[in-house]
Amino acid sequence: MKYHMPTAIIFGPGVLSELGGTVQDRLRSSRPLLVTDRGVVKAGIAEKLISLLPATPTFDEVEPNPRHKTVDRGGEIARELKPDLIIGLGGGSVLDAAKAIALLATNPGRIEDYEGREKYKAAPLPVLAIPTTCGTGSEVTWVAVITHTGRQFKMSIKGPQMYPAVALVDPDLLMTLPPHLVASTGLDALTHAVEAYTVKPASVITDTLALEALPLILRSLPKAYQDIKNNSEAREGLMMGSLLAGMAFGNSDVGAVHCLAESVGSLYDTPHGVANAVFLPHVMEFNLEAAEARYARIASAAGIEAGSQREAARRLIARIKELSRSLSIPSFQELNIPESDFRLIAEKSFANNSNPSNPREATAANYLDILRRAH
Repeated sequence: MKYHMPTAIIFGPGVLSELGGTVQDRLRSSRPLLVTDRGVVKAGIAEKLISLLPATPTFDEVEPNPRHKTVDRGGEIARELKPDLIIGLGGGSVLDAAKAIALLATNPGRIEDYEGREKYKAAPLPVLAIPTTCGTGSEVTWVAVITHTGRQFKMSIKGPQMYPAVALVDPDLLMTLPPHLVASTGLDALTHAVEAYTVKPASVITDTLALEALPLILRSLPKAYQDIKNNSEAREGLMMGSLLAGMAFGNSDVGAVHCLAESVGSLYDTPHGVANAVFLPHVMEFNLEAAEARYARIASAAGIEAGSQREAARRLIARIKELSRSLSIPSFQELNIPESDFRLIAEKSFANNSNPSNPREATAANYLDILRRAH
């Protein structure tokens, strides 16, 4: 068994106020570059950061499902400015882009040249990750997922030196998050925890983290969705659940839910959290024969009572379906994906490098069947 997580974590309401000391004293940085998106800028969150670090140059062009050309452009800017630190402020897309830009700052070429594991020669710049959504986990993982629009494929760029140096996790940054993003990113975190606990590479350590995350997310998400601005307990519980789930799947893996979600996201630019939320219960039904005992254990941790292991697992799936409906997550049919593309989605899902980790073997034909049943 192996577990590696070198990121220093600073967690708590208001810890953004520690930014200056973290950057200057802990990370010894005098020339940071801020990577973010225009939504974070519009919400006024970037302004808070810049007030703590005046004159920090900003790259704010990151879009959902960050594109390879955007990352390449950010890398060129980093090479010109020569920063000594990349600060990622945003959701999973921004944090993934920040890690990829940190790699390009110290290595030549384009981001697609580094697809796969540890393809870089020089260590990437250190990254300070500040999540502003409750589902990414990217602040504590070694992977950057970048969409290559020409190939319509989500590339995984990974390596042990791509872990952020520090994760500054402040639940108060969720206060302006719109309800639909609370829903989709919160269910993204739930998916991370469920898959981390049930995939083949799971270990005692990742199990412990996932089983702590799951009840936190299930308990906190509905309350945060209703009033995230005023419910500090829900904000903190959801953010902690997301963090723990990231620490779990970063050393375990994800499975068929992510394989489908990444395929759909690369083809239709569907938000990652929405796609995960849509597919989670359908994949759980497919995996039931291989993961029944583990689903029952999750049900027990979440306080779901049942007479048998099979009943507990089924009640867990039913609860997740009910939760998605209560959070206004669209159905798969409402994503308006043509049935003529199902075979292509299935093939892409089968080719995903996380497919072998799924608890039940999943062929392209299996993925096609999941899509048809979900539709």
